Amino acid sequence: MSVYHHVANKEEILDGIVDLVFGEIELPSPDGDWRSEMRRRASSARRVLRRHPWAITLLQARTTPGPATLRHHNAIISSLRGAGFSVVMTAHAYALLDSYVFGFALSEATLPINGPESVAEVAESMNQGVSPDEYPHLVEFATEHIMRPGYDFGDEFEFGLDLILDALAAST
Repeated sequence: MSVYHHVANKEEILDGIVDLVFGEIELPSPDGDWRSEMRRRASSARRVLRRHPWAITLLQARTTPGPATLRHHNAIISSLRGAGFSVVMTAHAYALLDSYVFGFALSEATLPINGPESVAEVAESMNQGVSPDEYPHLVEFATEHIMRPGYDFGDEFEFGLDLILDALAAST
């Protein structure tokens, strides 16, 4: 209970925790190439969310942003606006990038695999009793892609991020 001598309530504690997590994410530089800066920021956010998977939904739910959170949002908007994105296109780009980063982080946090070492074992277990005659495409996908040596679901992040950045670049 002594913590409440320093903060008003649980909501203030949660806001502070969110601000600490946002403070760990690298900020894009407004002077840098927007695409490189958005890539760096997205990769940093993903790393931070892998360290703090409990924070994925919390970061989007708070309505009382702290200074680190405000700096974070301002830096992203500044980078996109500095690159010539309109206010509306900045909103689209920001929403698209965050939806992708947060969605990917949520997938990573909840998938039953934990890095490339566990993929084959988990996929084999899941494929037990799956008939190749009944589900030929699923079996093909699992055996020729997911279960190949060195497959890492995390590598899919860069592929998706490139598609998004390419689409944003084409739309400005």
